[in-house]
Amino acid sequence: MDETRPRKTSSHTSSEIGEKIWLAIADRRLRPGTRLKEEELADVFQVSRARVRQALSSLERDGLVTIQPNRGACVSEPTVDDARDVFHARRAIELRVVARLVKVLRHEDIASLRAHIARERDAVAANSAVDLIRLSGGFHLALADLLGSDFLSGILRDLIARTSLITAVYRDTARFDCGPQEHDAIVDSLEAGDAEGAAAIMAEHLTHIERDLNLDDRVVASTDLRSALT
Repeated sequence: MDETRPRKTSSHTSSEIGEKIWLAIADRRLRPGTRLKEEELADVFQVSRARVRQALSSLERDGLVTIQPNRGACVSEPTVDDARDVFHARRAIELRVVARLVKVLRHEDIASLRAHIARERDAVAANSAVDLIRLSGGFHLALADLLGSDFLSGILRDLIARTSLITAVYRDTARFDCGPQEHDAIVDSLEAGDAEGAAAIMAEHLTHIERDLNLDDRVVASTDLRSALT
């Protein structure tokens, strides 16, 4: 398709396009190895290929997309070692977050976390996998954000994005389970000022997520961008 040819345009920003692709990966609608053709994505989102390139570049920085010269972009394919490394790193970062957070958490912060978990429960009740994926990762990011550490928040944002991809590759079932019950237990310990308890529950929570992965298997890639993204 000629990129100079007039195209019906939409208001999708590159960030919105990137988020839709990320959610499609996390929800297992776009599988690892799937080719992400600029022309096809531009048609799906009714935007310019330049805007698609911006979105893909951002996803590449997060490790979700691999871009190769003369071959274009595809959904990244993490190895078993990648998966284990990501969870190892998440444990180190998230245990640091809760250890520091217990000293500074305010009553309004607890209320905010409880409200977030309530939205997770609503997503579970509605069987909305996309909302649950977004909210579950959002809970872990919220902990780092409440701490006020841009450094830890930035690292965790990247690790959570990579976890979503790893889940898409290695999870035994399509159901995403980063349970609100375990999130509730973490907040209970934080509210009680129990740093050791919060750390222990967080460690077990992450182990539970990793244990649900089949690190000896991998799914088959899908190639239908339009059905995955619309």
